[in-house]
Amino acid sequence: MEQGSQDRNLPASERKLKKARDDGQVSRSQDLSHLAVLGAGAVAVLSLSPILFEQLKLSMVQQLSFDAETVRRTGTMVQRLGDASTIGTAGCVAFAAIVMTAAILGAVASGGWVNSLKPLMPDFSRLNPLSGFANLFSKKKLLDTAKMVLMTAILFVIAGLFLKSGMQEMAAILLQPSPAAISHLTQWMTGGLGLMLLVILLAAMVDVPLQLFLHKDQMKMSHQEVKEEGKESDGNPQLKGKIRQKQREMAQKSSVGAVPKADFVVMNPTHFAVAIRYDEATMRAPRVVSKGADLLAMKIRDVAKQHSIPVLQSPMLARALYANAELDQDIPSTLYTAVAQVLAYVYRLRAAMRGEGVMPTEVPQPFVPPELDPLSKTLKAATL
Repeated sequence: MEQGSQDRNLPASERKLKKARDDGQVSRSQDLSHLAVLGAGAVAVLSLSPILFEQLKLSMVQQLSFDAETVRRTGTMVQRLGDASTIGTAGCVAFAAIVMTAAILGAVASGGWVNSLKPLMPDFSRLNPLSGFANLFSKKKLLDTAKMVLMTAILFVIAGLFLKSGMQEMAAILLQPSPAAISHLTQWMTGGLGLMLLVILLAAMVDVPLQLFLHKDQMKMSHQEVKEEGKESDGNPQLKGKIRQKQREMAQKSSVGAVPKADFVVMNPTHFAVAIRYDEATMRAPRVVSKGADLLAMKIRDVAKQHSIPVLQSPMLARALYANAELDQDIPSTLYTAVAQVLAYVYRLRAAMRGEGVMPTEVPQPFVPPELDPLSKTLKAATL
């Protein structure tokens, strides 16, 4: 059972993929990077070569031109050398800038831009020969090796056929004038480079989805990892329970200000206090506007007496309302009858105080289902 739970057969979650991306672990295709570098390099050579050769030709003509003034002023030789070096350096910088830009764009195209320095940080765990030896036989390494062997074989076959087909033409170049020979040689090399780039393009078209598949396969999660990530996302249940308890306590303390709006307060008589309000015009059922235990219950009682709110002693009803009713919410439907009996008593009491009726003699003790009374549950569990 434990072995099966550790099988990585579930797709990676968005959280794990994001964390891996923050760590610099994304899908990268080396073939796409090679295609970008070689293709941009070839285009740069073909486009910059005529300009660079022309500049070098003019520089060589200037360098090899001597007269009496040049011989007398030897410092001009250093200046000529500097000019020639500037031309060569400018060409190299332009070529390097083009290739570097292509390499960056190729990497971004395969895996996107990653703002992380973690791949550049030293990782001494990679120096472990045992883990390195194990990585040699991973699925990714085996597929990369097979792909490299196949690609090398294809390039060797194409190169051999290309050289064999153009050998006679290359031998005939020696009989042609220099400009024509150079032009023909350039065309021949361009054709060979185009074939090589075509092979790398086909390899990149296969390698990009392959690397994406291997990356997703490497990021797969086990059932245990999914459970642990769910716990981390949701937080510790015990800690969340304590936070909710604190929030309820804070809400109860802040609800003391709503006691003057209540119709009555029911108590336990000292441990619990619950303030009930009912407006038949705006409410479909009575609501709890304030509740508390211990010192907070005493505070609710004192505020109720200050505002002439009836305070009734009904232990079972107070415990049931405190345990099962939420602030600013309708009371449970199973307590409608019990609360209605108390409301009827409060209404008769108010009418008698206004001189509109007879003063009620007995405080009602409404029936509360035992399953809603926390004390009844505790006593039942103790007897069992």
